[in-house]
Amino acid sequence: MARILLVDDESSVREPLARALRLDGHAVTEASDGAEALECFLAAEPAFQMMVSDIRMPVMDGIALTLKIAAERPGFPIVLMTGYAEQRERARELQGLVEDVLTKPFPLAEFRAAIRAVVEARGL
Repeated sequence: MARILLVDDESSVREPLARALRLDGHAVTEASDGAEALECFLAAEPAFQMMVSDIRMPVMDGIALTLKIAAERPGFPIVLMTGYAEQRERARELQGLVEDVLTKPFPLAEFRAAIRAVVEARGL
């Protein structure tokens, strides 16, 4: 399965999502903000195959992180998550850079299905 970088500043959200991804067979690295995620992304060996990130986070938000990663690896699959309507609107500017934007709260089954769809579409 895929090597996924999972980014969310709330451990109460990040940890259950990481557990679900691992149950689905993915190798998951967790980061608690965009700056930490960027460091992990740049240092990863082997490279990550996909990123799932919250948008609203301290230090570096998911939009800034997406722009930096897309510049580093064009076409890299990214799924964003947010519970805020204004953040979802900001994510529309990233059309073509992100695979999907999930609206929190979402059922775990919906999250797993969204990730599975990207993994299957990209052949990861």
